[in-house]
Amino acid sequence: MAQLIIEAVITGILSGGVYALMASGLTLIFGVMDIINIAQGALVILGAYLSYALQENFHIDLFVGLLITLPLMFLLGLFIEWAFIRPIKRDRTMISILITFAIALIIEGVLGLKNTFGNDLVKLHASYVDSSNASVQIGSYYLPSIYLYTFLLSVVLLTGLYLLLYHTKFGYGLRAAIQNRTAAELIGIDVERVYAITFGIGVALAAAGGMAFGTTTSFNPGSHYDLISRLLVLIVLGGMGSLRGGLIAAVVMLVVEDITSVLISPVWASTAFYALLIIILLVRPQGLFGRLEGRKQ
Repeated sequence: MAQLIIEAVITGILSGGVYALMASGLTLIFGVMDIINIAQGALVILGAYLSYALQENFHIDLFVGLLITLPLMFLLGLFIEWAFIRPIKRDRTMISILITFAIALIIEGVLGLKNTFGNDLVKLHASYVDSSNASVQIGSYYLPSIYLYTFLLSVVLLTGLYLLLYHTKFGYGLRAAIQNRTAAELIGIDVERVYAITFGIGVALAAAGGMAFGTTTSFNPGSHYDLISRLLVLIVLGGMGSLRGGLIAAVVMLVVEDITSVLISPVWASTAFYALLIIILLVRPQGLFGRLEGRKQ
C-alpha cells in the first residue's frame, strides 16, 4: 500500500504540472484582462486535435508538432481577442463568460462534424507513449515516460512564461497595464497590443496543454466541459490571476485525487477534488494566493 501511495504522489505531481500548464493561459488572461475565458477547455481540446491531425496525416512527432500548433493557436488567439473580446467595453468579466462559452460551443461543433474528427474518443500515440518499454525509473518505481516528458514540457513553458512576464520589456508593460491602464497609456504603452498578445499567449499555451493532455487521456470534442470545470477550480483555488497559485493548486489537487483513487476508489477521486476546494475556500475565500491587484481605470 505504501508503494502505491508513493506512486500516486509522484503521478499526481507530474500530472499536476500538465494541469498547471493548461490552466496558465486561463490565469494569465484573467489576471491581465479581467476576462474569464470559458473557451480555454475547448481550446485545449482543439490543440490536442491539431497534434492528432499532424501525427495521423503527416506523421509529425507530437513534440515537434508544437512548432506548428503553438504559432497557429497564437494567431487564433489574436483573432478571438480582436473579433470578440476587444469590442466589450462594459462589464467585461460577465459578458466575456457568455461570449467565450459561445466560442467553446462553436469549437465543439466544428470538431464534432463528420468531415473533421467526429465524436469518437481518440488518444495521441507515439513510440514513447505506447511501447511496453516506454517507462522511466524513479527510485524503485517505474512510471510511463510520457508523464515525465509532458511534465518537463510544462516546466519549460511555464519557466519561459515567468521570464517573459518578469524579465522582458513586454512583461514590464503588461504588469504596468495591470496596475493602472491609464498611467500605462500615458507613458506610451500600447495597452490594446498588450491585451492582444496576452490573449494569444494564453491560447498558444492551450495548444501545448492539449498535446500533453491527449497523450495520457482519451478525448473527444465534448471533453472540454469536464476540463474547463477542473481548470476553473484550479485558478479559483490558487487565487484568481495568480500563476504561482495555479501551479501549486494543480499539484495539490491532482495528488489528492490520485491518493483518493488508491486509498478509497477511483469513483471518489473527483469528489475529493471538489471537496478539497470547498474546504479550502471556507477557510480562505480568496484562494491560496489571492489574485493580482485589479488595475485602475
